[in-house]
Amino acid sequence: MAKLPEKTKQIAQVHAQLINSVVMACHNKVIQPQLEPVLTSSAENGWGNLVLRIRKILAGSRNSKLLIGLDEEDAAIILAILVGLQDATQLPKLSDPNDAKFAAPGLARMILAAEKGDISALTALSEMAEQMVATSGNMKFLGAVLQPIINGERDINKLSKYMDEQGKNLVENLLEELEKIRN
Repeated sequence: MAKLPEKTKQIAQVHAQLINSVVMACHNKVIQPQLEPVLTSSAENGWGNLVLRIRKILAGSRNSKLLIGLDEEDAAIILAILVGLQDATQLPKLSDPNDAKFAAPGLARMILAAEKGDISALTALSEMAEQMVATSGNMKFLGAVLQPIINGERDINKLSKYMDEQGKNLVENLLEELEKIRN
C-alpha cells in the first residue's frame, strides 16, 4: 500500500477535513451534496484546478494523471485523497475537536442511509468502523459503537463509556445531527 511522503503528510494535515470529507463522499454518494458549498467556494477563491480534480475523483477517477499540472499543495491534497481511498490508515487525522464536530453531519447521513437499508452506506460504515477499531483512543471506541448507533442505541453514557470528554462530545454531536436530519 502506498505511503505518503512526510512533506505531503504535513500539507495534508492542514487540509484534513477536506481530504477526509472527499474520501467519505466517495464511499457514500448520499453525502456528496454536503461537499458542494465547500467546492464551489474553493473554486471561487482560486482553487479551481484542485476542485476540478476533486470532482473527477468524486465521479470515479482514480488515475494518478490527476496530479499533472498541479502546484505542490494541490498535488499533496489530491495524492492524500487517492492514497486515502486505497488505505484509510493513511488519511490525515481529524484531531481538532472542531474537525470532529464538522465530521458529524456526514457521518450522521451515512448512518441514516444505513438505517434505511442503503447497502453502500452500510458497507462504507462497516469498513470505516473496522479501520477505526484498529486505531486507538476515541476513534477506536467510536468505531466500536457505530453498529449500536445504526441499530438505534441513543444512550450517550453507553455509547461514550470508554471515551474522554472530546469523544463524548463527538458522540453527542453525532446524535444531535441524527436527530436534526430525521426531523
